[in-house]
Amino acid sequence: MSEATSEKVFRLVTVNTAPERAKRLIGIVVERLKDQYTIEHIANCSSKSIEDVEPTVRELQPNVLCCASMWTPEESYRIRETAKSIISGLKTHAIPQGLQVEKGPEAVVDHLVVELPKLLG
Repeated sequence: MSEATSEKVFRLVTVNTAPERAKRLIGIVVERLKDQYTIEHIANCSSKSIEDVEPTVRELQPNVLCCASMWTPEESYRIRETAKSIISGLKTHAIPQGLQVEKGPEAVVDHLVVELPKLLG
């Protein structure tokens, strides 16, 4: 058993209107970071309605939430603030708007592999 699996488990919820892509890309990120962190992708809020975030966060109690690049900075802020108002100390991250469209899925994976360790500590 690696050190990562013996320590804290990060329960991740994503907010992405393309749930299969979210699952696939997060799976790659989890695989790349598995020696450092134990990350479980527990759910994706896939509706085009930001309001779906609140019940998902309340029910599943994640400790990490990640917004996909389809959201504007204002929408990402609203999503993250909604989630943080439910769970104090929730770690959140917003992928820069347009990253997926402009540079492709590999750029999103590379971004998260760099940024998640900064967030998770």
